[in-house]
Amino acid sequence: MQLTELTAHVGKEIALSDWMAIEQTRIDAFADCANDHQWLHTDPERAKAESPFGTTIAHGFLTLSLLTELQRDAGAWPQDVTSTVNYGLDGVRFISPVPAGARIRNRTVCASVAQKKDNAWLVKLENTLEVEGQAKPALVATSLLMMFT
Repeated sequence: MQLTELTAHVGKEIALSDWMAIEQTRIDAFADCANDHQWLHTDPERAKAESPFGTTIAHGFLTLSLLTELQRDAGAWPQDVTSTVNYGLDGVRFISPVPAGARIRNRTVCASVAQKKDNAWLVKLENTLEVEGQAKPALVATSLLMMFT
């Protein structure tokens, strides 16, 4: 699909990503990057004994940061886009935890498309990050992307 054709898909699901495993090594690497080593994320033994989840869980911001990769790899970005810049978020809610070892995927719905310049388009995407085997999603987020052709 070309960027100019995306307007015909407003209100529709445009991508469903493959499942992605959220392993403890990824959680630990994110903890190092974010300097957030709370035991709930990084201490499997303590989490098993003390956490209401029975295991460590991914940081909410880790799961949020994966939306870009999940959108892109699932084909949510039109083929003629040469670059994309995060423009912000209209809303984010962390609904349920992502246990270490769980698999996630993202459903992307195109909420709106607005041309800003000849080669620049503001695209609003509604994301639902599902956790395999869980009824509730991990998060819902409306992301804003400036896409250039």
